[in-house]
Formats: sequence, C-alpha cells, structure tokens
Amino acid sequence: MAAVTSSAVEAARPETGTESAQVRALLQLRELILSGELAGGSRIAELAIVERLGVSRTPIRAALMRLEQEGLLEALPNGGYVVQTFSERDIADAIELRGTLEGLLARLAAERGAPGVVLGEARRCLNRIDEVLAAPALNDDGFSDYVALNSEFHALIWEMADSPTILRQLEKVLSLPFASPSGFVVMQAHSQRARDMLVVAQDQHRQVLEAIEQREGTRAEAIMREHSRLAQRNLREVLSGHATVHSPASMPAIKLIRRR
Repeated sequence: MAAVTSSAVEAARPETGTESAQVRALLQLRELILSGELAGGSRIAELAIVERLGVSRTPIRAALMRLEQEGLLEALPNGGYVVQTFSERDIADAIELRGTLEGLLARLAAERGAPGVVLGEARRCLNRIDEVLAAPALNDDGFSDYVALNSEFHALIWEMADSPTILRQLEKVLSLPFASPSGFVVMQAHSQRARDMLVVAQDQHRQVLEAIEQREGTRAEAIMREHSRLAQRNLREVLSGHATVHSPASMPAIKLIRRR
C-alpha cells in the first residue's frame, strides 16, 4: 500500500500526552463559539482566549487553527480571527458531502482489500471506544477521549482506501462548517439522548469495519453514508431545541446558523 500523507489523515490522528490539552482547548473553544458566547462576526485574539480559558498558548493556538480548518473561524490578515456565520443548508450540504466521500473511501477499502495491520489498528481503536462508552455517563475527559478515538477510527478508514486523490477532496470538505466527523460540542455529551447517539455511531463503526473485512463494498459505502446522517439528525434536533436538556436559547450553533 502506498504511503498516505494527506493532512486530513494526519489531523485526525489520536491525541496523546500534551496533545490531550489541545483536544480540551478545542472542545472548550468550540463550545464558546457554538453557544453564542463568542458571537458570529466578532473578532477574537489568541491572547484573549488564553486568559479566558486559563490554558497555555500552544494548545489555544492549535485549537484556533483547527477551528479555522473547520470553517468556524476565519483568519484575519493582520492577526486574530473572526467568528463565521453560515446557513443551515450550508451545514447540511457539508455533512452530506463528507458522508458521500467517506462512503466512497469505505467502498474502495473493501474492494481493494485493506491491509491487515490497519484493520487490526481499527479493531483496537473500536475496543477503546467501547471502554469509554461503558461508563454510565460521559464526563469531559471521557468525551475528549471519544473525540480523539473517533478521529482515529475515521482516519484509519480513509487510510485503508489508499486513495490520495479522494483524500485531497476530503480535506477540502473538512474545512466546511461542521463537516468534520469529530465536530462535537461538549454540552451535547451530558444528556442521555446524546450519549445514546454515540452508542449508535459505535455500532455503525463496527458494521462498516466488518463490511470492509468481508470485502462488501456496497454495504460498507451505505453504512458510512448512513453514519454521517447521525450528524444531520443531530443538527436538526439542535435547531429544533431537543438535542440536550438546555433551553432552546442556549442550543449550540443557533446564533451562528441563519435559518432558511
């Protein structure tokens, strides 16, 4: 299998050591944006975020860069960032496009035959996700672990396909708002309904890996596309005010999303 060096895969690798601080900073900063505490159109600076979150500059800088890649922030020519706004349709289309490309990658992985070593890594990753979800409730650390492991699993699926061409297109899609498979919000993890959705997502992870191992390309593609639709469903529930126990006024992304 040819070496896959796409930055889409590298960006989705699991976080370890000091990098776990980057995951926490990313989740905290994303929540500030999606809850409306950092309003759409407002300008934010690295130093101000460092002081607000009480985190060192390195993880904050990495988090800001990641949110720019996700399309939540736009870098300004003279430094700093501005919080973006976008339409509900923009987000739905971005998630749909990601699911289409991930489905294609899963099908190619099945049809071409994924390397045993990568399949083994994927199985171990899913076992670790099972351990995280075995807890009766997810705290912030558990949710951070889930985000990192979910990113790792998706990256392994992309790697199995051995298609740098499609990965380059996926990189572009992942820069669209909410398109990332790990574009979660911390507050979503604290409701039973949200945790149940992660359990369903994990079952789909298992199914797509089984389809790839069995060389069932059509099935692998269909499962991966359905997997992305969980994010679509979550978006609809967030916008309708049913995603968490919070009031509709505090729903994530409401203040950033322009309704049709």
